[in-house]
Amino acid sequence: MSLLTQTEISKNLSSLSDWVQEGNQIAKLFQRKDFAEALVFVNKVGAEAEKMNHHPDIFIHSWNKVKITISTHSEGGITKKDFQLAEKIEELNK
Repeated sequence: MSLLTQTEISKNLSSLSDWVQEGNQIAKLFQRKDFAEALVFVNKVGAEAEKMNHHPDIFIHSWNKVKITISTHSEGGITKKDFQLAEKIEELNK
């Protein structure tokens, strides 16, 4: 899978709510009602990532915030696969 150009990255980001580019990855901060709901969300994301065999970095900030960063490490940057995972995460966020 090849790296996306900056134009392709920007175009893909425009179709996702609140996702941003941070260097060679895309990221979003999600907020939940409480710590328990943050953990449930993390587990859902983890299960989906496992199905896709594409694993994001997941950080629990504070007690109810989850930051997810996605990059295709094997390619050294952002690929279409990262946006496919971000779209799945957005579905889980509904």
